[in-house]
Amino acid sequence: MKTPSLTASPGKAEHRRTLALLGAFCIFLSTIEYLIPKPMPFMRIGIANLPLLLALDILPFTAFLALLGVKVIGQALITGTLFSYILLFSLAGGGISALSMFGLRRLLGRERISLIGISVLGALLSNGAQLALARIFIFGESARYITPPFLAMGIITGLGLGIFCEYFIRRSRWYAEFQTTKVQKSQKGEGEREFLPSSSPSVPSVPLWFLSSLRFRFREKRRGAYEKLFNSGELCLAGLLMMPAMVFNPDPYFRVIQFLFFWFLAWLSGKKNNPLITILIILGIVAFNLTVPYGRVLFSLGPVRITEGALLAGLQRAVTLEGLIMLSRAAIRGDLRLPGPFGELMGESFRILALVQERKHTITRKNFAMDIDNLMFELSETEAPGTSLQNTETAAAGRRGSTTVGRIILAAAVILAWLPWVFTRL
Repeated sequence: MKTPSLTASPGKAEHRRTLALLGAFCIFLSTIEYLIPKPMPFMRIGIANLPLLLALDILPFTAFLALLGVKVIGQALITGTLFSYILLFSLAGGGISALSMFGLRRLLGRERISLIGISVLGALLSNGAQLALARIFIFGESARYITPPFLAMGIITGLGLGIFCEYFIRRSRWYAEFQTTKVQKSQKGEGEREFLPSSSPSVPSVPLWFLSSLRFRFREKRRGAYEKLFNSGELCLAGLLMMPAMVFNPDPYFRVIQFLFFWFLAWLSGKKNNPLITILIILGIVAFNLTVPYGRVLFSLGPVRITEGALLAGLQRAVTLEGLIMLSRAAIRGDLRLPGPFGELMGESFRILALVQERKHTITRKNFAMDIDNLMFELSETEAPGTSLQNTETAAAGRRGSTTVGRIILAAAVILAWLPWVFTRL
């Protein structure tokens, strides 16, 4: 039985593809980490470092640095911290941690130090760098009070991540294929698991099929009109101009309005979106934040206190996260080409991220590691959006400028996005 193969001695193209895949998972795990309430915004569990740990033995130094850059910048874009001091914390903590882990792994080798030790060291160095910045920018001398629990958290999370990585690489089909097989084009054999969507033996009823077909056609019409109106580069620029409007808006209620506006833009773009799942995610984030009560007590449900501070913080985080995701869906297209090699890598990572988000329902708690492995294996063999010959016409359209009507709409969208922020200043 033949299986799809990766490469043992990957060239530049293979390294770039692997970089984009690992970068997409860095950003995806950053979105999960953002949902977890923290006493301080710069505190992170570090699960987004998993792809960095996996890359220690399979990527050269320059590619590893590029992956670190994708993680830090992508994390800032997803969490809405690109223009805040949180980016400085991420750069310092992530940079010192990643460089130290890479250097130690190369110096001692995998025979002398495990990923568990590497992970604990990286977590301690990252937390130490962030504590130093917290002392300078936030807490001053009182930073010593948070140092013991912060470092203890680093040891615990670093230990957990290291154990998971050791478990993963010993059982991972994707990791084994990357390290042991040569570049080859293989055909699927009998009995091989098929990852691509297959037709179901059961045929849906005519009314359900008819409604589904109507929704699909309506969405495709919106997508086609959207792509004809806007150039992908100008669309991305408009998105970047709208993003700070939400990030810098101090009023959580106005952020809700901005979120609804970005949701409307994503709907116009024809991107697939499930409103029920979006609402449940927002409610889940708010509920998680209510477990860390602070501020005025609004009401109590037995021993549980619902406080104004936790409620507003949860609402603000939830609508910011989902709003930026909706804005990304509206502003980032598959034919987007950012300038420079790193910009191209970031664009490819976000395109693969879209595939990860579409398939995230396949990741279960029971088989988390193997589900991640199967998804990575699938995406490593799946042609990334925007690279096939079928997308040549779309790519050419993306290089054309926006229409006059399109530019007017983009300018109006940017102004409307900033209006709630302006009202908070009046």
